[in-house]
Amino acid sequence: QVQLVESGGGSVQAGGSLRLSCVGSGYIYSRYCMGWFRQAPGKEREGVALIDSDGITRHADSVKGRFTISKDSAKNTLYLQMNSLKPEDTAMYYCAAARDNGLCRSTWISTGYIYWGQGTQVTVSS
Repeated sequence: QVQLVESGGGSVQAGGSLRLSCVGSGYIYSRYCMGWFRQAPGKEREGVALIDSDGITRHADSVKGRFTISKDSAKNTLYLQMNSLKPEDTAMYYCAAARDNGLCRSTWISTGYIYWGQGTQVTVSS
């Protein structure tokens, strides 16, 4: 059973920074497509950033240039560095993993991600 555990969320003012971490079972970081998704109250879950088994990354247009996804397979950890935070970034952030690396390269939908963390709340005030 794979468990993913996020941490690093919190409350910051607009313009601030946070770094989210997601720790889990080791093999998924080197073999799986992994990503960060977020869901704000009353809104659908959306993809934020993805990284495939080769380390190729994609970032949603809404966060491009501000957020950076990375991973350290030796530490079994996925990261999301978030800079220049805006109030509209307020949401619950989840990390997820999928066996199909094609998901990382071709789509932003969350269907197909089989492992999910419990989420960490990010609140950005103006």
